[in-house]
Amino acid sequence: MKIVALAGGVGGAKLVHGLSKVLPAEDLTVIVNTGDDFTQFGLKVCPDIDTICYTLAEVANPATGWGRDAETWNVISEMEKLGAPTWFRLGDKDIAYHLERTRLASEGKKLSQIVEKICAIWSIGVKVLPMTDDVVSTHVITDTGEDLPFQDYFVKFGCSPKVKEFRFDGMASAKPAFGVIESIREADFIIICPSNPFVSIEPILKVNGISEAIGAKKVLAVSPIVGGKTIKGPAAKMFQELGFEPSVTNVMKLYSSFLNYCVLDDIDRNCVDAIEQWGIISFSTNTIMKTVEDRIRLARFITDICLGVGE
Repeated sequence: MKIVALAGGVGGAKLVHGLSKVLPAEDLTVIVNTGDDFTQFGLKVCPDIDTICYTLAEVANPATGWGRDAETWNVISEMEKLGAPTWFRLGDKDIAYHLERTRLASEGKKLSQIVEKICAIWSIGVKVLPMTDDVVSTHVITDTGEDLPFQDYFVKFGCSPKVKEFRFDGMASAKPAFGVIESIREADFIIICPSNPFVSIEPILKVNGISEAIGAKKVLAVSPIVGGKTIKGPAAKMFQELGFEPSVTNVMKLYSSFLNYCVLDDIDRNCVDAIEQWGIISFSTNTIMKTVEDRIRLARFITDICLGVGE
């Protein structure tokens, strides 16, 4: 059974890690959001790709879910002394990764080629694909009309500005990275990970041709909203500021035009009837992933659903 997972952020990385433990490597492909990529100190930084790769390589910081384990901060400490803007903190190991990616990009390598090389070096057997090799930049438009690049909103200002809408610069001409459409076409199931629907999943879906390819497949989504709250990140806050109740029902409503199945937390079982009005079949379990065992348990629950409904 071949599965393609759409992912971004820590929640997506955790589920992808679980899926990598229960599926043969050749049966899992991860398509990763690149809308929050940016340049810092001249280095090309890809936060979602980094988080996915670090997690799959089992070198992620276990306390935060992002960044490297056993990280040191010598470079950023010296930059602080020099008065450099250090609001986006890059660890020493992290910087090495960004330096090499930037070097390869300067030689003309595409992002998908760079990711493939890094995955091979780290013995990541799962295929990891950026959603596009083109530059797409997520911007947050605030209620005061301010236009913030995503990392400014997310890190520099700690998600405090009130969201009015999102804009994805470069999206009109963005093409799927090599292998993205082919992987979707060959998949038996598409899994939408418990990632932020607005800034992790929507950018992937907006890349030309991806939504159309997914529309022909069986799709299952895992809710990032549990009991009206997000486990990590600003998704619940974004729902509220955009005028919607943060709920599993409203998450699935966003995906309702193409979604067949969803997995929600046991605490939200009262939402099943509302979700099934769109013809989406719901399953409930404990979706909280505090440990690696939790990730594997949830991944096995999902793959069992896929195997069962695929028979």
